[in-house]
Amino acid sequence: MTHPHDSTQGVQGELAQDTTIDNRAPRPPRSNAGRVVEKRVQVVGDKVGPNSALILLLVIGLAIVVGLSVLAAEIYEAVTDRDGVAGLDQPLLDYAITLRSPVADSIITGYTDIAGQIGMPIIAIATLLVLSIRRRSWTPVILIVAAGGGSLLMTVAGKNLIGRVRPQQAEAVPPYETSASFPSGHTLNAVAVVGVIAYLLILRRQTRRARVLIALGAVLFALTVGLSRVYLGHHWFTDVLAGWVLGAAWLAFVIFAHRLYLSIREHRHARRPAEGADGSEGAAGAERPAA
Repeated sequence: MTHPHDSTQGVQGELAQDTTIDNRAPRPPRSNAGRVVEKRVQVVGDKVGPNSALILLLVIGLAIVVGLSVLAAEIYEAVTDRDGVAGLDQPLLDYAITLRSPVADSIITGYTDIAGQIGMPIIAIATLLVLSIRRRSWTPVILIVAAGGGSLLMTVAGKNLIGRVRPQQAEAVPPYETSASFPSGHTLNAVAVVGVIAYLLILRRQTRRARVLIALGAVLFALTVGLSRVYLGHHWFTDVLAGWVLGAAWLAFVIFAHRLYLSIREHRHARRPAEGADGSEGAAGAERPAA
């Protein structure tokens, strides 16, 4: 997916636009550990290629997020063994019930379904297709699939480890859900998948106002989807809280992996002289047009 004559597409587009924010390159790692990690990743990238290195980093990350799910499960059990739902979850659900009305229930049910098992895959697939075709790059495909895959793994791991029962159907708005309650998969999707989509969009926006609006929109969506799960009685608040925390952790790792991938790209192009205007990576990376 490369186009040698368009500085917004392919490797050339990534090096020209994705490595900078406000035409300024992100600061290099300040710590010795950060510099060591970057150099080691560059060595791996030289051997297997940037895309393969990115995929390898994300596979390692998936193992980490499963570990995070196990840790979250242990913390959750320690808290609920002591306090139970009466400490925080039940009072918040009781308050949410007082806010309900038939119209609001219908609107919020439709809204929360955006981050569900049907809505979110549609958004993810449509976005990765549009971005990958427009940018002529596999990077949006890899990152969005990774974000969704990590969200799914954490959801499955958490539900299987905890097996928490959802609020009673008498306290919930139909259609009812019967899977385990912890963590909230809708919330995880809203943070991880929509978060990485927002990140990819922000990289190519030319104004700070546009970037801020995209970021605020993603944050507002993640917060409101989580709260909608409590309002509808489909999850306890602690299920949603875990979704926010785990989703944010996975999103941060996906972005970190992408920055390392871009470091590999820059490192390879710095070492490789231009090979002429034949569409090769060397030629694409010889010059970096202004974003």
